[in-house]
Amino acid sequence: MTNPLTPAVLSDPVELTRVLVDIESVSLHEKDIADCVEQVLRAAPHLRVERLGNTVMARTELGRAQRVVLAGHLDTVPIADNLPAKVDGEIMYGCGTSDMKSGVALALQLAVALPEPRYDLTYFFYEAEEIDSVYNGLNLVSKSHPEWLAADFAVLLEPTHGVVEAGCQGTMRVLVSTTGKRAHSARSWRGVNAIHAAAGVLDRLAAYEARQVTIDGCGYREGLNAVRINGGIAGNVIPDRCEIEVNYRFAPDRTVAEAEAHLRELFEGYEVTMVDAAPGALPGLGAAPAQEFLEAVGSDPVGKLGWTDVSRFAAMGIPALNFGPGDPNVAHAADERVEIPLIRQGAATLHRWLA
Repeated sequence: MTNPLTPAVLSDPVELTRVLVDIESVSLHEKDIADCVEQVLRAAPHLRVERLGNTVMARTELGRAQRVVLAGHLDTVPIADNLPAKVDGEIMYGCGTSDMKSGVALALQLAVALPEPRYDLTYFFYEAEEIDSVYNGLNLVSKSHPEWLAADFAVLLEPTHGVVEAGCQGTMRVLVSTTGKRAHSARSWRGVNAIHAAAGVLDRLAAYEARQVTIDGCGYREGLNAVRINGGIAGNVIPDRCEIEVNYRFAPDRTVAEAEAHLRELFEGYEVTMVDAAPGALPGLGAAPAQEFLEAVGSDPVGKLGWTDVSRFAAMGIPALNFGPGDPNVAHAADERVEIPLIRQGAATLHRWLA
């Protein structure tokens, strides 16, 4: 395909966002957009470029005292009759406008236009963030080429509606199981109904009071909810097993082990099986580049309510923040959109910080 990322497109973050959105890149189908991004980066003489699968990394090597990563994923959720992008006044609609091609546009424009930034910069455009972590380009590179990500600070350009969202919550899913005894439903007294026994689990969830925690001035509100129930055998059988899937979003002052212990204590007397878990990330505000970035943004940070790949950076010992023009509340929606003024403001903020 002819690369639509022309010099004229690259000079305008709004037009660059629109063109990136129109390159369809649903998870596991990022080759076209990765090819276009790689071609643009390799044409910049001040960058060294590497690629793994459909993940592209470019970096300056100016000998600066500190290095900063700007990272964004290239993939989107499946389209919902929302391509190509459409502009209506100051709003751009389309799959990926918010999550997160507007953020990718900010990094890609800087990569081309800023040959001598104040820090050495690593630009990281990765695949498969929206699906299972086994495919996630950031996860794969952290295992096979961790030196590509070595830095003093990172900004993940996830949608934050133009504010700094620090750290992120951890997330965990467990199955809480109840057991009973099978019987014919016409003689139900001969059995024990495991679905009825699930009422005790649901009562504990309904009565649960979620913690609200402040860390480095950033607030994190936890959440504990049943998200799925599975039970029943047939229309005439008293069920002998029921499973309640519970999702726990926990503040980053708790480790995965502490979060698991908390759930096992809460559901004492029931069988609890871990399904999956990912740690949170502390705010990461102490690094000097982070303080300078906050000054460039000009507003106080807030805690990230949700899990993002800043957790992966934190696991590598790299403090990281979330910052991007998209609105997380409309990410993945059929009417996904981004405010055009926030794209321009985000570009100006990053340039003010890094130029």
